[in-house]
This record gives sequence, C-alpha cells and structure tokens, in this order.
Amino acid sequence: MDRGKKLCTSLESKNSNCHADLKDIIRENALRNLPAIASLVFSNYFHQISGFSRRSRSSLLPSFISLDPMAYGVPDPSLRFLPEPVDVRCSSNGLLCCQAQGTANGYKPYYICNPVNKQCKKLPKPDANHGSDPALVLVFEPALEKFVVDYRLICAFQSDRDGHEFDIYSSAEESWRTSPGTYFGNWQTLPDAVIYVNGCVYWRSSSNENMVIAFDLTTEKASLLFSHFPARCLGNVNGKLYSAFLNGSHFLACDLHDAVEAFKLSGLCRTAKDWSSKELSSDDSEIIWPTKDAGSVLFIVGETMVINAGATLISQNKTTTEIKKLATERDDGRRMIPYVNSLVEL
Repeated sequence: MDRGKKLCTSLESKNSNCHADLKDIIRENALRNLPAIASLVFSNYFHQISGFSRRSRSSLLPSFISLDPMAYGVPDPSLRFLPEPVDVRCSSNGLLCCQAQGTANGYKPYYICNPVNKQCKKLPKPDANHGSDPALVLVFEPALEKFVVDYRLICAFQSDRDGHEFDIYSSAEESWRTSPGTYFGNWQTLPDAVIYVNGCVYWRSSSNENMVIAFDLTTEKASLLFSHFPARCLGNVNGKLYSAFLNGSHFLACDLHDAVEAFKLSGLCRTAKDWSSKELSSDDSEIIWPTKDAGSVLFIVGETMVINAGATLISQNKTTTEIKKLATERDDGRRMIPYVNSLVEL
C-alpha cells in the first residue's frame, strides 16, 4: 500500500473515496511538527518500527534501510555527527547505543545517541572488561510522567569465576555497576542476539541454539530457558518474547510467554512444554525463497519480521502478511539493528 500517495489524495479532495486511517494521518503529518515531549507521548501509542540500522563488511560506516521510505528516515544514516566512527550495537525506542571502532589505547567508548536530532552522550568507561564484541542491550522505556530521559545499558561479560556477570549502566546515576547476580555455567552469549522484553533481558547461546539465557532486571537473577525449537532469532512481539526461524518458505514463530512467566515466578529454567508455535507462510511468487539450509530470520519486532532470503532482504507484516523487498545485495556480514524514529532529547 502506497500510503504517501493515498494520503495526499484524501487531503486534497474532500470528495475522494480514498480515506487514510487517522493514525496514519497523525503519524505522517503531525508528529514531525510536535515538540519532543509531545512526540514522545504519541510515539508510545504509535510504536512502530521505522527500519533498521545496518553495518556490512563492505562498509566501515553504518547505513539505514527504511521499511517505508516515504514515511521514515534519519538525517545522517552514517552517524557522522558523532565524534568518531562507530559501530551500532543496539537500540531502544529511538535511541542508539554505538561503540567507537577503535582508538590508540585500545579502549572503545560507548555513545548513546538519537540520529533524528543528532544528539549524543559519551558514557564513562566501565571497570569490567566487556570484550571485543560486547553482548549489549539498551533499555529505554518512555514514561508520560517523566521529562528526563532514563535509560540503562546492560552487558553480559565473561567472569573470572567461570561464569558470566552483568554490567549495568544507569543514566540516572551516570555510572556503571556490576550486578551481584552471577550465572555459573559453560555458555557463551551471542552479541547480535540479545533483546529486552518486559523487565527481562534475553541472550541466545552460541553453544546451544535451543538455549536462551534470561536475566531479570528487577531481581537481578539469571537462568536458562530451553526448547526443542531452535532459538535462532529473538524478538519482542506485542510485549511477548518470541523466537523465530526459517524452514524452507515457512516462518516458524514460537511464543515463549509461558516459559518466561515461569522463570519470573520461580527463577528456574523451563523446557519445551511451555512453548507454543505458530506458522506464518507466504505464497508470494515474486520472492525466490531459499532452500531448507539457506536463509535466516534477521529479526522479529512488533508486527515486523525481516528475513535474509539468499541475496534479498524481505520484510513481512505478521498480521497482514504483506511482503516487501527491502534490498538486494550479496553480503554475509549483515548486522541489523531495528530502529524506531523518535524526537526524544538526551
């Protein structure tokens, strides 16, 4: 659906039979003219993925691929407004967490920025060693009653005590602290496969694709979730933790809600009996779907799932099943960070 063209028609002609949804009119015509706090309020209601920041092995600078070029974009997709070249690590409700690509002393500082208004903040150096490819997640939950941006950055890092510890940066305290909760076990986190959902952070494990490491930010306890389904991609779908993977021309999305609730109540790991699955498929003949052993789900957030089908990036809306081709480029080094446009001020 070309919302841009139909929207103009409905606004210019009162007699037109083509009517845009009220939420589309507000999102595309009013939000851009509102002050930051008002935009933040309405963004909570119109929470929708704008696109994703992308860094490939063929380029040192990040780029931005929009899910709707007529409605979404950022002024400086390469983030040249930052003091130095960076890699995008994670995002949350309009904020990006970036890390410098390298300095003379080897330290790579973190930056929190909003690419829409080009504001940024350099974070202090953590005491812990996060490693060369840190497993980070940014948590920013806009609140109607708060006028100050309050966010946290969480990193799972290898402990000297044969396990993993969790470093937490708080914007309110402007400092790092290491959580007293340590998870002991021989597992490794995947830095590109971490997500925050309703008070908990979840990492995929590089040692077992059926394993999800969970960390409750309230109790600061960690545990494992297991399933017979491979947790190849973790996502937040309407406030629930999902896992998704591609099987031929079918997408299998697994709802982990029951397993998560059991973890929150008991703090114990749960097995596959708590998981349910739903198959989302498409018969779009224009898409050349990969074979059973090719292609992957890159991320699933809200109503949007993005698939790497061979050399083509494809998005599908979970509710409408609408399919879009986003880009065609052979590049096996994609790092996709979902992003939501916002005018929030740092």
